Amino acid sequence: MRIAAGLIFASAISLCASGAAWSQTPPAKTDAKPAAAAPAPATAPAPAKQACANPDALGISRVVEVDTTGGPGFGFEHFKQLDFLRDKEVVLTFDDGPWPENTASVLKTLANECTTGIFFSIGKHATYYPEILKQVLAAGHTIGTHTWSHATLTNKKLTEDQRKEEIEKGFSAVKWALGGVSPAPFFRFPALQHPPEMVTYLGTRNIAIFSCDLDSFDFKAKNAQQVIDVTMKKLDKLGKGIILMHDFHKHTAEALPALLRKLKEGGYKVVQMKAKAPVQTLPQYDEEILKDAALPTVSSRPVSSVVQTISE
Repeated sequence: MRIAAGLIFASAISLCASGAAWSQTPPAKTDAKPAAAAPAPATAPAPAKQACANPDALGISRVVEVDTTGGPGFGFEHFKQLDFLRDKEVVLTFDDGPWPENTASVLKTLANECTTGIFFSIGKHATYYPEILKQVLAAGHTIGTHTWSHATLTNKKLTEDQRKEEIEKGFSAVKWALGGVSPAPFFRFPALQHPPEMVTYLGTRNIAIFSCDLDSFDFKAKNAQQVIDVTMKKLDKLGKGIILMHDFHKHTAEALPALLRKLKEGGYKVVQMKAKAPVQTLPQYDEEILKDAALPTVSSRPVSSVVQTISE
């Protein structure tokens, strides 16, 4: 079923197994300060639209708005019913950020091509680097979430309340990092592992679930060229799709300029997905994030970023 630009999507969810992975590099925390207590806007301010300086840019072919009522699912890896992309259309998605250097590089490449993506942020990473996430928002990208700590929610050691906390605290952390601006009600499960009870829960919270149509497997790549080759091979076979990448990984940032040119040369067009309304975070988790941010902490930054030799 194809859906024209701007059409609201209904919720209908199917479920199957999955399989991505995550490179758990120890994060480096910065001294972020809690957001002001004053009431924050419920939605992100619309960034000023600028003319594209690149006449040969990949650009954006159309913008679609998603009504997340009931928790619709996107991505043929798990959800088959909402086939809204036309032939040669793609959605660019990036998981696990924000992250120093790599996210900035991804943002620069997207800006050079006057195009956009969805960034599924990890809550902890958002609290480490709120200024980077604010840059993602300011550039006009859609921001969703990817749990608080990238916990695999099919882990039987986690209680149902702990799974819900991973989801909700992730949204509250991203909201805090954005200075009180609520992100889109877009969520992607770590490792694409979808426990049925959490799929149901997200439906009650009116949060859309994102799988993917093709995984770049950039977390396994040995170099940037491998990211490009794997992605284009899969895309040329499918003809369209939601592409899963990670702004967390260096090879992805390095591969992106050439990958976007390959998309342009192949006749592919980028679709931007926006939410009809922002997520409604839960007060108890908003308060928990504020308490955590207010507590004094010992810096966990690597030695090289704290102590540097300036002369010998």
